Amino acid sequence: MWIGWIEFDLLLGDVHSLKEKRGLLRPLLADLNRRTEVAAAEVGAHDLHRRAVVGVSAVGSELTHVREVLDHAERLVAEEHPEFTLLSTRRGLHSSED
Repeated sequence: MWIGWIEFDLLLGDVHSLKEKRGLLRPLLADLNRRTEVAAAEVGAHDLHRRAVVGVSAVGSELTHVREVLDHAERLVAEEHPEFTLLSTRRGLHSSED
């Protein structure tokens, strides 16, 4: 079994409150869950209204499949959600046999 994760550091556009931030993040998280079949959540920068850290995780039996899923999630955030600026990503892959 392979477990993969990716963390996105995002800059939000013209956002003036945490309520607006949540309103932007909710559709992104739903889109990631629906289109890539991953678990996605806001995992950092909770108190900053113009920054967000989103974590995504995937589990699969094949390493190549997990990598493809994470790549797809990254493309989705970078290319299909112009309301965010992707500042950086971090990744990890682990085998259940590690």
